[in-house]
Amino acid sequence: MKTLDCLIIGGGFAGLQCAQRLHQAGLAVQVLEARERLGGRTRVAPLAGRTVDIGGQWIGAGHSELTALAQAAGAAIVPQYAEGARLLHLTSGHRDRVKRYRGLIPNANPLALLELDRAIRRLNRDSQSLSLDAPWQAAQASRWDHETLATWKQRHLRTRTGREIFDIAVRSVMTAEPGMLSRLGFLFYCASNNGFEALTSVEGGAQAATVGGGMVQLAEHLAAPLQAEHRVALNADVHRIVRTEHAWRVEDRQQRQWHAHRVVCALPPALQDRISVEPALPADRARLANRMPMGSVIKVVVAYATPFWREAGLSGEAVSHSLPFNTVFDASPREGATGALVGFIDGAPARHWSARPSEERRQAVLDSLVRYFGPQAAEPLDYVEHDWVTDPWSRGCYVGLMTPGLLTELGPALRTPWSGIHWAGTETATEFCGYIEGAIRSGQRAADEVLTALADRRR
Repeated sequence: MKTLDCLIIGGGFAGLQCAQRLHQAGLAVQVLEARERLGGRTRVAPLAGRTVDIGGQWIGAGHSELTALAQAAGAAIVPQYAEGARLLHLTSGHRDRVKRYRGLIPNANPLALLELDRAIRRLNRDSQSLSLDAPWQAAQASRWDHETLATWKQRHLRTRTGREIFDIAVRSVMTAEPGMLSRLGFLFYCASNNGFEALTSVEGGAQAATVGGGMVQLAEHLAAPLQAEHRVALNADVHRIVRTEHAWRVEDRQQRQWHAHRVVCALPPALQDRISVEPALPADRARLANRMPMGSVIKVVVAYATPFWREAGLSGEAVSHSLPFNTVFDASPREGATGALVGFIDGAPARHWSARPSEERRQAVLDSLVRYFGPQAAEPLDYVEHDWVTDPWSRGCYVGLMTPGLLTELGPALRTPWSGIHWAGTETATEFCGYIEGAIRSGQRAADEVLTALADRRR
């Protein structure tokens, strides 16, 4: 059997970008993808006669590599609709309120607004002190890393409203509760993505634009030259990697085998324990599987006859601290002939609703939309969802979580190659970590590592 230059495990954006870069350099490569499709944590589904994203979908400001890829694929880049007021649902005592607002921070009592402003400025100031390549080397790294974001919140936000709004923002970005997150990890995430405001914004932020027809077409564009030469294998669930005398032998559960001088594992750390490695991985890398769980999210897109919320002067953006469907955006087609809302059940509510029957979950989503937008929201044309919590090839979304102590104890293991195995995936990105842009850049970095290693070997 021919020994390849490199095997890439994972057919998401990181793996495909890595494979394409190596293929263009003339190397013999093979992509192994466990799913029956490409695209990783992106996914599309039909809804009311069109194709919509039920996985990763946004191109953010500064996502230059993803923008270039969309342009190369000939895909339409569609600005995220954001005209009009946003909605905030809060509970205070026995009061249940939906408030309109514009800008980053909702209208609230003056003390809550002051607290939030100070908290955001403190987060941005501390995040700017970090090195993106090695945040664990910061002067305060150990103290920040072993403190949860919830503990920090309790010190700096005293009002209930301030804490609820902060929780909403964190959960919408990380699909996890502040108590699960390292303060250092969150600071790094902010720094990697141009600050707290960018993470939570449409204009100039992480939700700036979408791709007409769905994000998966960009993965398919990356894969096309590889597939033309039969360099992509689907339904290839890798379960074993073994070091032989001269190379690595990779086996899937169908007992197929491949041999390669280098291996790139383009999977989230939470999935690496699906694969047995012989000899065993270094302890720090192996521990990442248990120390970096995925966030929890169920994504839903609901179609309507018209984007009726626009007539009321609303952008379609809505968030809540207590409703099941707690982060919502306008997802209407560009011409606005029909309407659609896309949103998420995220964090702890996602784990709760993942265990409920689908019809009960659907009703909870529609009830939430009625609370935001009124009775018209109770009559959809179509409905589609994907539960990423139970997806066996993701185990959650959007990204692996940086839990307390992770970065200072295990951070270097995220990217450090070992004995011919390299690591890619958005969790390993230094810039735009957690986003498709970060996945693409991580694939480029891993490919460059392989090219350098193989060039040194051949000298």
